[in-house]
Amino acid sequence: MRFLSHWLWKELSFLPIYKVIKNSFCTYISSIPSNISFKKKHLSKVENVEESDAMSVLDLPELALECILESLPPDALCSMAGVCRSLRERCTSDHLWEKHMKRKWGKVIGQAAYREWQWHLASRAGAGNLKQNNQRSLIRLFSFGWSLSWIRSKVHDKNTPRNSLPVDSIMAWYLALETGKFWFPAQVYNRENGHVGFMLSCYDAELCYDPRSDTFQARYPPHGRRAIALENGVEWERLRAPPIDTPPHNLHVSDCLNELFPGDHVEIQWRKNKDFPYGWWYGVVGHLETCDGNNIHCRCHYSDTVVLEFNQYNPGSRWRLASINRKEHREEGNEIDGFYGGIRKLRFDEEILMWKQLWPTDILE
Repeated sequence: MRFLSHWLWKELSFLPIYKVIKNSFCTYISSIPSNISFKKKHLSKVENVEESDAMSVLDLPELALECILESLPPDALCSMAGVCRSLRERCTSDHLWEKHMKRKWGKVIGQAAYREWQWHLASRAGAGNLKQNNQRSLIRLFSFGWSLSWIRSKVHDKNTPRNSLPVDSIMAWYLALETGKFWFPAQVYNRENGHVGFMLSCYDAELCYDPRSDTFQARYPPHGRRAIALENGVEWERLRAPPIDTPPHNLHVSDCLNELFPGDHVEIQWRKNKDFPYGWWYGVVGHLETCDGNNIHCRCHYSDTVVLEFNQYNPGSRWRLASINRKEHREEGNEIDGFYGGIRKLRFDEEILMWKQLWPTDILE
């Protein structure tokens, strides 16, 4: 303090760096007697502890300790990580958190969510570098006449704590999801609380987890001039990770048209008009009008026309049937009936079973 005049210290008081200088100086002064008294008072106790034969969890064989940590749930791992540096390094390792991530979030986290997380980390890193550069500029401004090397170390330590959790770790991603601090892309079945206009469909959305209710908030892309649609209380059973990496406004390139047979389960893109994003709608490949449906004599799979049936609608409904060209299929439709886009064949029983579980109780008009 005696190296600074009273006037200069008063002038520095309005700057953010003043708090760093003041707090660091006061902490250093106040710590001197306490450290000395601690050594005098507890020196004998420390020596006794070092000489004792008591074991700690770190004395266990590496394999035994690893088995214990692998059996802990996420909240226990977080608690163990706060015990000491050695346990922190073990409890925050990616291989321990991979199974927790897969077990709880594997159903709803896909490649799109991973890319969003990487972009989130990159944006945070860019903001952190900008903040650090601003602080370095401020230090250079006031580094005349006396040494501020100790101020630089305090500022650096404040912004990059030695024991901070690595931002690119799986544990950090898990906690960001678990606490609802990270919005991620996924798909929602029967959007907007099962609105009749979206029955047996699956739409892209941005999701945020609510740990209090164990549900999600969904934020759907805008439709033309409409604002973003919000839905609360979305349950886990209505969510899935996008099965293919196609943005909601892009046409999916169909690669299964030549292998479609009557009875195959499919999903097809559909949107109301050109401003709407695509949703995925469930249907079944049907027979041509000229076919009697007999599998022995059926030749529908040789035709260039593929009939799609949406049996959740009445037989007389305009939404009941749709036909596409097997060889030259692109987006087909009009402003009245909507536009049909790409097709993906459902190859796993789990996907088909999910659609059947969502089947409406009443036939739609």
